[in-house]
Amino acid sequence: MFKVIFMNYVKDFKWKKGMKADEFVTGLSKVGFQSVLLGRASEIIRKMKRDGAKIYLTFTSNMATSGLRGFFAQLIDLGMADIIVTTVGGLEEDIMRASKERFAIGSFRADDVALHEKGMNRVGNILIREESYANFEDIMTRMLGKIYEKKKRLTTAEFFREIGLMLRDKDSILYQAARHNVPVFCPAVTDGALGFHLFMFQEKHPDFIIDSVRDFKDIVVFTSQDDRKGIICLGGGVSKHYAILSTLINGGMDYAVYMTTASASSGSMSGATTDEAKSWGKIKDDADAVTVIGDVTITFPLVMAKALEELKKEGCLRK
Repeated sequence: MFKVIFMNYVKDFKWKKGMKADEFVTGLSKVGFQSVLLGRASEIIRKMKRDGAKIYLTFTSNMATSGLRGFFAQLIDLGMADIIVTTVGGLEEDIMRASKERFAIGSFRADDVALHEKGMNRVGNILIREESYANFEDIMTRMLGKIYEKKKRLTTAEFFREIGLMLRDKDSILYQAARHNVPVFCPAVTDGALGFHLFMFQEKHPDFIIDSVRDFKDIVVFTSQDDRKGIICLGGGVSKHYAILSTLINGGMDYAVYMTTASASSGSMSGATTDEAKSWGKIKDDADAVTVIGDVTITFPLVMAKALEELKKEGCLRK
């Protein structure tokens, strides 16, 4: 006779006065559906840190455009990321924010024609002035000149480290990464405003090169077959694939947390689950892994709040 063994049972969620974030996530972890996976994701993140795994943090540019930008910087400072992979838009806006630019919160239902006429660009419900990009051009012109004086051929990780060393904002991703020797890889470095600035600068300085091939070599050799590896992957696209592909020849990831709004049925990289990655060997067959579906600006802070509380108690965070 087939016997079903239940590991857990549904437990009613109840609010209590003074409830802390980690208690909130613990309460959700037995509600059922996606809320169960929040607790699972938090536990896997704790495991990869306790295990001494090298942690890859990947995110799409829109997440750095949001207020998660300062949280990413804090996580680097706490020692929760050993390597960053992202796309160029978020790094541009990290530099803007570090240079005192401010982004407004608008509406998903905004009149986009009217916004364009007013010189405003919309990312979801976040608004960025065109003037901010004009100021960014001035900033990059100065920074590129200084970098060129030091070195004429760089990988993206070297390039963004140089920029990070010039910033003074502790809430900046690039500032914290540069000071903690966390490499920031940006495989799609020309896919944004910075691409135009690099193009124009190289027209005047043909010997200035961003070496993408050496970039890939550097990320491939960042870990070995013997290293324990974990990934926290927010969103998808090139930043997600670049990271998991880079560990393929070294056995794949031992731990993986994917958080996305995309559907697996699309066949896209953004919607691909941790299970699908196992078919490619990018995540190990026995990896501790979970895929959480939901808005990362909601799910990720909740998952990390619980993980950080536990890791702090255990003395696993950088002081």
